Amino acid sequence: MRKWRRTLATLSFGAAVGASAGHLWRPSGGEEGLQPVFPLGPVPSVHAASELTLSRSSGGAVMKYGFPSLSNIRTRESYVSSYDPRTRTPAWVIERLSGDTLGGAADRACCDFKEDDSVHFYHRATNADYKGSGLDRGHMAAAANHKWSQKAMDDTFYLSNVAPQNPHLNQNAWNNLEKLCRSLTKRYANVYVCTGPLYLPRQEADGKLYVRYQVVGRNHVAVPTHFFKVLILERGGAQEGVELRSYVLPNEAVDQKMPLERFLVPIETIERASGLLFVPNIVRASGTIAAK
Repeated sequence: MRKWRRTLATLSFGAAVGASAGHLWRPSGGEEGLQPVFPLGPVPSVHAASELTLSRSSGGAVMKYGFPSLSNIRTRESYVSSYDPRTRTPAWVIERLSGDTLGGAADRACCDFKEDDSVHFYHRATNADYKGSGLDRGHMAAAANHKWSQKAMDDTFYLSNVAPQNPHLNQNAWNNLEKLCRSLTKRYANVYVCTGPLYLPRQEADGKLYVRYQVVGRNHVAVPTHFFKVLILERGGAQEGVELRSYVLPNEAVDQKMPLERFLVPIETIERASGLLFVPNIVRASGTIAAK
């Protein structure tokens, strides 16, 4: 309980949202309990993403709602990402899930973590950086999301799609969140998932806020303090529309019995803390954002 209170305090400081975010929540009878509601007033536009030309892979479909930032974009068979050369981790990764992408013959046993040689060797992570760190190579785009193609699954094993993750988190609560994302494809026509690291401040004994995080290996790969997932859920048929869910989990051991709804946050929290923007692109693409 003490850890959870500290995490809540960290999110409050790091996102600089405070009590003002409280009005963005509405009770819901759905499985996740709470859904965000968004004011649809004027928002700044982000136009450049719509001008990018992507290959005829799933990257083209992922582009539908634009990108939350436009630096160091990489397109893979199964996802699109923005790489942060300072941290040696992705800034964000976007993938599109549907019933079609989740089934197939791809075998994880045939995949190996590998350096991304499209990243300058000054700025890339290596497997040696993780060795002996006690941390997992945590996928941002999950391998199990892309069984439709062996190449698509292989691409999720680039270290540019990976960040150092607490093993207990990676193998339990985070894994449960990834499973939830896949299960939502049974209820929604498309599930767009944007995942990435956060580096949030904590108040220390002197009363000041500091951003402190570990680095591992010779290349000083940054260990995030938290991770986020933003889900864009497309309804089909007569109920056509878009819903959003956004989660933040601390990069530490989390009781896997804790309901995932406890980690729901207003999307504004993630936008402020990460420097990314989601809502402007989504409003422009869909016209509305609905609460369940």
